[in-house]
Amino acid sequence: MKYIPIVELPLLIVMVLIRAAIFRRQRVKTIVFGATDKTDFVIIPIVFSFFYGISASVFDLPFPETLKNHFWNPDFLIVAAIIVCSSALVWFGVTLKIFGKSFRVGIDENTKDELVTNGTFAIGRNPIYLAFITFFIGIFTAYPNITTLVFSLLVTATIHRQILREEKFLKNHYGAQYEEYCKKVRRYV
Repeated sequence: MKYIPIVELPLLIVMVLIRAAIFRRQRVKTIVFGATDKTDFVIIPIVFSFFYGISASVFDLPFPETLKNHFWNPDFLIVAAIIVCSSALVWFGVTLKIFGKSFRVGIDENTKDELVTNGTFAIGRNPIYLAFITFFIGIFTAYPNITTLVFSLLVTATIHRQILREEKFLKNHYGAQYEEYCKKVRRYV
């Protein structure tokens, strides 16, 4: 049971890649990561380090013990962690469906799509990012160590930075329509 959250982790990435592949066939470029800001690529080694760190913790791979040791025994929280991670994946999948062809990884300055404000976007302006944050809270709950704590904090800070960048783009791109949406719907929830 303790392996379920680590198995769910690649599912998050696979969901994005499948979505990108589906849209690629329709000639929609969904992965524009780093196109407007090359510093986006800084997150890639962080993510790979995290994946290895979490795998080292779960499968007892070589990694500094101080980074693998749990703060508390997570066994009694593993079911909660599985529920949190699974809920985040479902939320993410539903949001991808609602997002339709507007979904992008990165800021697409050439988009002509409509502003999506229905479904999960009527609850919060950034439901995909909320799914990511929630998912990594679940990962930390399942594997409570310094590696997952630091990564969860880094992911949250990086997501917030990206949200601020996207808000600036969306305000310029959609103008009054986006400003009106911001008045009705909060940034997160």
